[in-house]
Amino acid sequence: MSRLLCLCLLAAAGSATAATPVFDMHVHLHDGATSLQAYQAAAEAAGLELTGLGAMWFGGSDQARQGQPEAIRAGNDSVIALAATDSRLVPIATVHPYDGQAALDELARVADAGVRVLKLHPHTQRFDAADPRVEALVRRAGELGITVMFDNANIVPGDSEKLFNLVAAVPSTRFVLAHAGGMNFRFWNVLPMTRTAESFGMANLYFDISATVLLVAGSPLAEEFAWTLRNVGIDRVLLGSDYPQLGLGPTAEALERLPLSDDEKAAIRYRNARALFGR
Repeated sequence: MSRLLCLCLLAAAGSATAATPVFDMHVHLHDGATSLQAYQAAAEAAGLELTGLGAMWFGGSDQARQGQPEAIRAGNDSVIALAATDSRLVPIATVHPYDGQAALDELARVADAGVRVLKLHPHTQRFDAADPRVEALVRRAGELGITVMFDNANIVPGDSEKLFNLVAAVPSTRFVLAHAGGMNFRFWNVLPMTRTAESFGMANLYFDISATVLLVAGSPLAEEFAWTLRNVGIDRVLLGSDYPQLGLGPTAEALERLPLSDDEKAAIRYRNARALFGR
């Protein structure tokens, strides 16, 4: 066998086994390092190369509620400490908007500790996204250089509409809306028209497609969902798994089944998040 043929076969074998790079924007590590190890093992088993992950500690219905500032602080510290052990991990903190000054103080504290993403969940944390205290909090987050991630699964009435108004009211803060509107993703097709209005460019708005991509891939809605992602801007779309409720492997596979180009899929899978967070 010629040397050239050997090299070609080796290159082909290497490309066949190369892991697919991903940046998972939406990971819940309820049990800290134990959860992280299980998550990493599952990603490796799925043939995925983790280039980064946005990790948060909370997500249960009894966590991060109003009036629990000490518990929230401890949870934030746990994910900050975990991030110190893995440079790929982007720590995501939380506060409760109704905790007033305590929430603002904790926001400043985690910013000083290097946190650059705050997750808020109107449904599980039981607050109204249209409340003035929420706007005050996300405005301060923007001043501190913190991106605000909101649940946008349309579990609560008026979810997307309230978040649209909040994003428009605070253009200096960057937002990531998780689940991209859920099965009400059609709402976000308003953005191309919105951007034609003066001062309504919404350049501060991004989406993660966790959960929703699993519902629509392979369904009659797949074409419409892909059209929606192009309307909001492929460069504004991030991959998220919502682990452990949902898996990264099935999520990445669902993305592959959407009628998008390979370049669009790669942008969503990891390039956009790496650019967003400077990784």
